[in-house]
Amino acid sequence: MTDSDYWARYYAVTVDRPPWDTVKFAIGLFAADDADADRALQHFAVDLGCGAGRDARQLLRAGWRVLAVDRERGAIEALEAATPPEWRPALETCVADIGTVIVPGCDLVNASLSLPFLAAGRFWQTWKRVLAALPIGGRVAAMLFGDRDGSASDVSMTCPSPHVIRASLASFEIEHWVDREEGTQTALGEPHHFHMVELVARRVR
Repeated sequence: MTDSDYWARYYAVTVDRPPWDTVKFAIGLFAADDADADRALQHFAVDLGCGAGRDARQLLRAGWRVLAVDRERGAIEALEAATPPEWRPALETCVADIGTVIVPGCDLVNASLSLPFLAAGRFWQTWKRVLAALPIGGRVAAMLFGDRDGSASDVSMTCPSPHVIRASLASFEIEHWVDREEGTQTALGEPHHFHMVELVARRVR
């Protein structure tokens, strides 16, 4: 099975799954900010490693503009096919490697289970670009693998300790943080020990 075949199976299995809690939490925080300021804004999000679009479509549903990025054309095709026509004007897509793509200035960068698939050097370079793209008040929503994940020994992946992840967010207020472990299965039914770090953080300086 080729890499593209593997991911095609993944998109087929996950396309109709609900969005991750991190993106829902981030959307809710922006909605609360807007209500407090008595304003209605169309926010802009960049979804890195969008896959079949479970998070991107949640952002579109909430009235956001979205740039969805994935290295696999099959991911973009799955997202576009699953996006209702009335949401399409707010969706921009890009087939690109998230390890090198330019992250434009935005209100939110969402990265659910995508950044860990970068080797360490590219991971940290990308993480810096992600954080630098956010203005004061901007947020990052991410699902990362921690250092006790089953993939931690894979040199092609990056699984930092929760302490290191927190330290990288010195200019941010952490608004949502879950550090959890469980032995379960991947979306394709493969056994895996997961160490997940789920976070939403807002730039404060």
